[in-house]
Amino acid sequence: MDVIRILLAIILPPVGVFLQVGIGLHFWLNILLTILGYVPGIIHAVWVIVKK
Repeated sequence: MDVIRILLAIILPPVGVFLQVGIGLHFWLNILLTILGYVPGIIHAVWVIVKK
């Protein structure tokens, strides 16, 4: 299941974070990072998925 989340995190970072932790601080932070730059959003999403 983590492989699917990581693939989603590469395509749409907020979706990967949402599937891992739901709507919360990490989700909103990831949306902000994705808006500011796509790569920081991906890095944060993969970090959240691997961490938990």
